[in-house]
Amino acid sequence: MAYIRGEAREQTTMFPVTLDELIPADHMCRVIEAFGSRLNMAKLGFVRAEPAETGRPGYDPRDLLKLYLYGYLQQVRSSRRLEAECQRNVEVMWLLGRLQPDYKSIAEFRRMHSQAVTEAGAELVRFARSVGLVRGETVAVDGSKFRAVSSAKSVREREAMKRYLEQLDAADEQDELVIDPNAVQAALEKLKNDAEPEARFMRGQGPSYNVQTAVDAEYALIVAHKVSDQAGDNSLLLPMAEAALEAQEYLRERTEEGHRAAGRTPPSERTAARADTRRAVRRAGRRRESQAPSVTGKISSATSPCASLCTLAAASASGAATRQKILPWARAGHHRR
Repeated sequence: MAYIRGEAREQTTMFPVTLDELIPADHMCRVIEAFGSRLNMAKLGFVRAEPAETGRPGYDPRDLLKLYLYGYLQQVRSSRRLEAECQRNVEVMWLLGRLQPDYKSIAEFRRMHSQAVTEAGAELVRFARSVGLVRGETVAVDGSKFRAVSSAKSVREREAMKRYLEQLDAADEQDELVIDPNAVQAALEKLKNDAEPEARFMRGQGPSYNVQTAVDAEYALIVAHKVSDQAGDNSLLLPMAEAALEAQEYLRERTEEGHRAAGRTPPSERTAARADTRRAVRRAGRRRESQAPSVTGKISSATSPCASLCTLAAASASGAATRQKILPWARAGHHRR
């Protein structure tokens, strides 16, 4: 019995396969494309959000942000590895339109836009809430220990330097104490040049950080996070709960502002409309049979403003994937070009 054979590399086809045919309709790359195309890059703080009229054209920060998000989801952190993915990965070719930025451009984009990328992450959470992926009803808070780059030796030396300086401050009033200025200056310079002054020893981890996250229970999306040098989680529970509550309130306000600006009914008003509908249904059960048609008309008019929300809830109840809630943005033509 023969093996399964592939096509010859020199074989030509009458109808070549396009990149779009190689990417499934519910692929994560389409979510990244839909999300990146709707961002206001200038408002988020990205440099060169608008191309200059003169000079050599540069890369669109929107494309580099898509590459950064793709690498984050695929756990590709290195700029050189992202450069290699642009040359061999079909998904990245589709996402960037076959652009191949070099590693220096990728690294420079990441260096210049750290705050803007953070704002884009906050916009992603707001977007997820606007399409019903963040409910805000139940939030789970937990912490994880992440190993620091600093070695245990460097952390011990830093702590020893701090103790040395504290001893000098405590004994400063003693006349017989002789202080070597060169030693003090060397200790201060060493503390100043420490790459990770916040790293602390944590049980079983060595020098580490305690990363606290507040996750919405509906689709496990992070709504708030904090990096701390405290080893225990108990003292961080209340601050994280307050941060999650503040984030939920901020997201709710921004979502309602966006809905009103677009001429749509805010979610809070939709909830009120559904409550009015339920009350109308209960009243209808108590009325006589002859009054049912007029009540039905009222119910229909009350539910019409939230038809899209009902459709979204029906899709969720039928087991639709999370990506399928976001992908209509891409299919509806929400692109920058």
